[in-house]
Amino acid sequence: MKIALIGYGKMGKEIEKIALRRGHEIVCIIDVQNPEDFASEAFRSADAAIEFTNPTVAYSNYLKAFDAGVKVVSGSTGWMEEHGEEIRQLCTTGGKTLFWSSNFSLGVAIFSAVNSYLAGIMNQFPEYDVSMSETHHIHKLDAPSGTAITLAEGILEHMPRKEKWVNEKTTHAAELPIESIREGEVTGIHTIRYESDADIISITHDAKNRSGFALGAVLAAEYTAGKEGMLGMSDLFPFLQS
Repeated sequence: MKIALIGYGKMGKEIEKIALRRGHEIVCIIDVQNPEDFASEAFRSADAAIEFTNPTVAYSNYLKAFDAGVKVVSGSTGWMEEHGEEIRQLCTTGGKTLFWSSNFSLGVAIFSAVNSYLAGIMNQFPEYDVSMSETHHIHKLDAPSGTAITLAEGILEHMPRKEKWVNEKTTHAAELPIESIREGEVTGIHTIRYESDADIISITHDAKNRSGFALGAVLAAEYTAGKEGMLGMSDLFPFLQS
């Protein structure tokens, strides 16, 4: 298939390598130096564009790609609070297509399923309180991470005694605290911790490099090429629906 890349940093370069390895063609690469290429024939020829940029430009990138008639796969986070409903409407009733995930890693998809299942069990045991920490490289602009928010929403869905997540320490029994740490070049570590007076139960996903995220993004592009609407990891991996 023909793939366009929007964003050509470390993640974009890793996606390029994996896409080529899987037999795909990179028809266009758009970065900060050439935004005019959204209007190019090369970009318009793409079966899907894979977008990894940052919260300040992701939304406008989606609109430009949609205007060019190109489906988008994106892992950019931090834009959804302000523009999420508009993009969802464009995809559900406006004929546009976006596959979005806060994290494309197969390992994180499995971790997310385990997280939701564990939260359902732990909801029966109020003597255990839950907290989360996430650590990323110093270049990451948003906090908490999109993955942490997705994991927190999975906990809230299966643990009714928690009403909301907060990005700070808290003593409120109905709040789920998320600690955000930014240091070095850490790819991504997410830990969920259940603590009682007697013991601690914790689960952790620790990304060793970007290859798992890149492979997932290419798999999502392969899936999205033949689909329409607002898509996510539960479409690609049905085990996340249970």
